[in-house]
Amino acid sequence: MRLDTRAGLARAITRIESKRAEHRAEALALLESLMDRTGGAIRVGITGVPGVGKSTFVEALGCMLCERGHRVAVLAVDPSSVRSGGSILGDKTRMERLSRHPNAFIRPSPTGGTLGGVAGRTRESMLLCEAAGYDVVLVETVGIGQSELSVASMTDTFLVLMLAGAGDELQGIKRGLMEVADVLVVNKADGDNLVKAKRAATTYSAALHLLHHSSVWEPKVSTASALNGEGIDDAWQIVLDHRATIELSTKRREQARAWLWSLVDEGQRERVRAREDAASIEADVVAGRLPATVGAARLLG
Repeated sequence: MRLDTRAGLARAITRIESKRAEHRAEALALLESLMDRTGGAIRVGITGVPGVGKSTFVEALGCMLCERGHRVAVLAVDPSSVRSGGSILGDKTRMERLSRHPNAFIRPSPTGGTLGGVAGRTRESMLLCEAAGYDVVLVETVGIGQSELSVASMTDTFLVLMLAGAGDELQGIKRGLMEVADVLVVNKADGDNLVKAKRAATTYSAALHLLHHSSVWEPKVSTASALNGEGIDDAWQIVLDHRATIELSTKRREQARAWLWSLVDEGQRERVRAREDAASIEADVVAGRLPATVGAARLLG
């Protein structure tokens, strides 16, 4: 399968995301064949609270990088409806300027109900983008509150977008989010909101200083206006500084190890659920006729 065109790359990702058995076998063979062409991209995860302007920020950043000669792939994860399974997949319309740039590739993918707001095959899609020659991969998550660890576990740098002027700046964020953030950018720092944004940045910086105890990297805070294109370059420089500071090869090895066992656990769960006696054992546990511990032991046995 060719990856030298955007259409070809899109088809390859579709094949990777397919749940059909024949497509899965082809996808596995494709991934194995291209591993020597992967690993060279800068991988950045971007998340933030609803309304923070993630797509506007990603577009401004992507356009800036494309103009500098980078090839930028954006994997934008859309939330799927729990009831219908449907997804809006509207990122190409929200990033109209970036989608037209010849050096950019935008792929909206549904979460498919996966935990963490990250599409089930986002990691594999990153590998395909790298093999296709994209040297910057931006993963935009839905920001639903559970995506932080998922996206941080697959990228080199985790960038969190925040807002100012929404009351106490520390009330709307979780400790877990602050603990995994490498870069924090207060967006919409323009007009009447500029002073509030700078004040919020100071507050966030103090909070991050208290939460992080790494001797290698202390998370940095900056302000930006994605709408006006201000502060985008500063935010990108912090991303580059972070990447140059950390032990990148060690981090990626640990991510690969964790992803391997995550997939093994996922596969084991699917196999157990496919057992003929799974439904009856589940029914006995739900009805209180069988302890969950005993039921799990029988399924795993």
